[in-house]
Amino acid sequence: MKYTQLGQSGLIVSKLAFGSMTFGSGNIPSVYKVADNEAQTMVDQALDAGINFFDTADAYADGQGEVILGRLLRSRRHETIIATKVGNRVGSGLVQTGLSRKHIIRSVEDSLTRLGTDYIDLYIVHKTDPFTPLQETLEALNDVVRQGKVRYIGYSNWPAWMAAQAVQMQKDRGWAAFINGQMYYSLIGRDIEHEITPFMQSNGIGLTVWSPLAGGFLSGKYTRENMKDPSHRLSGFDFLPHDKEWGFTVLDTVQEIAKAHAATAAQVSVAWLLAQSHVSSVLIGASNPSQLTNNLQAAQLELTTEEIAKLNLLTRPQPLYPNWFTDMLLDPQVVQALK
Repeated sequence: MKYTQLGQSGLIVSKLAFGSMTFGSGNIPSVYKVADNEAQTMVDQALDAGINFFDTADAYADGQGEVILGRLLRSRRHETIIATKVGNRVGSGLVQTGLSRKHIIRSVEDSLTRLGTDYIDLYIVHKTDPFTPLQETLEALNDVVRQGKVRYIGYSNWPAWMAAQAVQMQKDRGWAAFINGQMYYSLIGRDIEHEITPFMQSNGIGLTVWSPLAGGFLSGKYTRENMKDPSHRLSGFDFLPHDKEWGFTVLDTVQEIAKAHAATAAQVSVAWLLAQSHVSSVLIGASNPSQLTNNLQAAQLELTTEEIAKLNLLTRPQPLYPNWFTDMLLDPQVVQALK
C-alpha cells in the first residue's frame, strides 16, 4: 500500500480507502446489503492490505453504516482514520437534514455515538445546502473542531466557486480549513477536471474519489445485453449520468488493457485514478469479500505511460468556455520557449 498526506495537513492516508456504504440493510437493497459477518471479513481484508482510511456517512442505511464500521474498528481505533459525513436526511423532521448549525451540532453527537468513539478524524459536509448561509455552516464546523469532537473537515459534491468562497472565509476568520474534497471521478466521469481539481490543487486540498467504477459500470460485469438484469445494481441504482454506448466503447479499451496485464477492468479503472497526480485517495467498496480482493489488487497494478495516455485521450472531457478560449489564445512562442 502507498500513502500520502491529505492536502496540506499532516494526516497520512492510504492511497486506497475503504468505503462502507454497502454495510447494513435498508430501502435500497441493491446498495445496502452487507451483513455483519461479511463486513468483518472485508474490514479485516482492508486492514491487512495496509488501508488505514475508512469512510462512511450518517445517512448510510439509516446510520447502520456508522454503527457497523465503528464496532469493527474499535480495537484498531487509534491506528485508523474514520471519515463520516453530514447533510443528507436522517429523519422525518424538517430540520433533520442540511448544513444548519442545529443539524451539524446534533449530527456530530449522533455520529460519535453510533461510531462508538469520542472523535471523528475527518468530518465531511455531504452536499450543498442552498437554504443555509455558508457562514453558518463553516462556523459550526469550526466549533466542532475547536471542541475536539472533529480533527479535520472536508466537503463533498460542492462546485468550485462555493468551495472557493468557503476557503476564503475560513482564512479571513481564522477558522478550521478544509483539507479534503470528496468528489465523483472516474474514467467516464471527468467533469471535475474543468474547474474543481485546478482549484483544489492551487489551495492544497486533497482529492478523494467516490464511485471510481461509476457505480459499478466500469467493473466489467455489465454488457450491452445484460444492463436491465434485475439482479444487477445498476438496474435499480443507476444515478450517474453518462452515455452508455460511449461508456461501453471506453470499457472495450479498458478490457484490452486489463487483458495485457492479466488484470480486471475494475483494477485498470482504479489504477488509472491512482496514476493521476491530483488524486490523494480512491474509495473502494464492495458487496462481498471476493469483490474487495479484486479491487484491492489495483494498488499493485502499474499502467504504462502509453496506456495512461490512451485512456486519457479516449475519455478526455470536452472543453468548456472559457477554458477552450484560454487554450486557443495561449501564445505559441512563449509555450515553446518554456518547454
